[in-house]
Amino acid sequence: MLTREGCPENVLAIKDALEALEGRWKLLILFALSTGPRRFRQLAREVSGITDKVLAKELKSLEAHALILREPQDTFPPTVEYSLTPHGRSLEKVIEELHSWGLLHRKKIMGK
Repeated sequence: MLTREGCPENVLAIKDALEALEGRWKLLILFALSTGPRRFRQLAREVSGITDKVLAKELKSLEAHALILREPQDTFPPTVEYSLTPHGRSLEKVIEELHSWGLLHRKKIMGK
């Protein structure tokens, strides 16, 4: 559990986590990849509302943070497959908890 002792380190850790996961789309992309590897088009369909340009940018950022792996396939036409790294898989509990909280929040706010 977090304590107030060492607060600057705790704040820095949370800041780093938020930077790695910032934005509207990254957690949704990670959620889509949690069930297995996906190609770009598959991700674009599963993460509805995201543009190709934004998806490409977010995938590069997730790769830079070592959360996903980009694997070019030896096919024609060339394809690329994305999957979670072990580091990315370490977020599964966070994503599950966020999902559960989101369901409760939706129920409380919308009464559904």
